[in-house]
Parts: sequence; structure tokens; C-alpha cells
Amino acid sequence: MKRFRIFYSKTENLRYVGNLDMQRIWERYLRRSGLKVAYSQGFHPQAKIQQACPLPLGFLSTDEQVDIYLNEDALNSDEVKQIITNTFQPGILINSVEEVELYGETITKLVTSSEYQIDLLEEFSIESLKTSSAELLGMSEILRKRRDKPYDLRPLIKSLAIDSPTVISMELVTLPSATGRPDEVIDALGISPEVARITRTKLNFIQSE
Repeated sequence: MKRFRIFYSKTENLRYVGNLDMQRIWERYLRRSGLKVAYSQGFHPQAKIQQACPLPLGFLSTDEQVDIYLNEDALNSDEVKQIITNTFQPGILINSVEEVELYGETITKLVTSSEYQIDLLEEFSIESLKTSSAELLGMSEILRKRRDKPYDLRPLIKSLAIDSPTVISMELVTLPSATGRPDEVIDALGISPEVARITRTKLNFIQSE
């Protein structure tokens, strides 16, 4: 058995597909490709496919990552990429594939932060955006609610930059116990998430020593 990490973009066709449905899409996608996916043991075997980090509904991404376990000892990463690329799946654009350590840490436990680009569908005053951004970063806490539970958004913001009157970039903490959401940051800036197109541009991982 081998473990391969697939780097891909989630494009417009799958914008409103949630995490559980993405898992099913990957299962069907790999089945159509003819690759021999490994399955877990037990009464209800599951395809061994691990997504790095769930992408909220309505977000796009240029840096999604998923680990797949294959009973394909003879194949290398280039051959796996070729097979998957040749099996068309709307909404998924394969960027690269690499083989990773079979028994290494699961990919979900390695993610530390996510980087996003926010494209505003309306043009705002750049001076006003920069002022709001500076004020937000200057706060000791930013109290918000998620699922009716209060939390502090401020420690989840690693960086926030106004790139132009219509583009904002940010890096947010992404951990199982605490994850920052870009739509919450946008809302805290006084901008409706409805006028923002959100794209995850990079996943950052624990650096090996």
C-alpha cells in the first residue's frame, strides 16, 4: 500500500458542495479512475481518503489537499497524477501529486493555518478599509458567536492586509480546537460576506524539524 497527497483546486462547479459530499465525490472520482483505493477494516469499510481541512460551503480554493491510500505498489506519483488527470471531474483541477510516508501523521493533524484572498464585488475606499483593518488588529479581543456560542476571533487572525479597494488577504489559525473563518473577519470589518468572493490560497502545515 502507498499513500499519495493530491494538491488540487476546488473551482466554481463545486462551490456549493459541502465536506461530506466532497468525500463522496472523491470516492466516485477515484473509482472511475480505476485506481485501487484501500479500505478500512470492519463491518462498514470506508475508503481511505483523508481531506486536509474542510472548506466551508461557498468558498473556492487553489490549494486543497487530500491523502489517498492505494493498493498500487507499482505506481509512482507522476503515474497517479496522470491517471487522475485523465479522469475528468468537474470542479476539481489537479495541481500535483506526491508520495508521502505511509505511516506518517494524518494530514488533518498537520494543518496550522489557512491563507485566503477576499475579492470584493463592490469597490470600497482603501483608506476606510485600512483604517478598519488597523482598528480590528488593534483590539485585544473580538467577541463573536458561532452556533450560539461566544468566542474570541482576535487570536485566530495571524495577518490581515488590504491589497486594493477590492482585494483583502488574510492568514487565519486552522486547528481542530480553534479555526478562524474569513467571512467572520469580513463581517467584523463591517463588510457583508454576501459581497465577498472567498478563495483559500494556501494551507500551512507543521514544519518538520
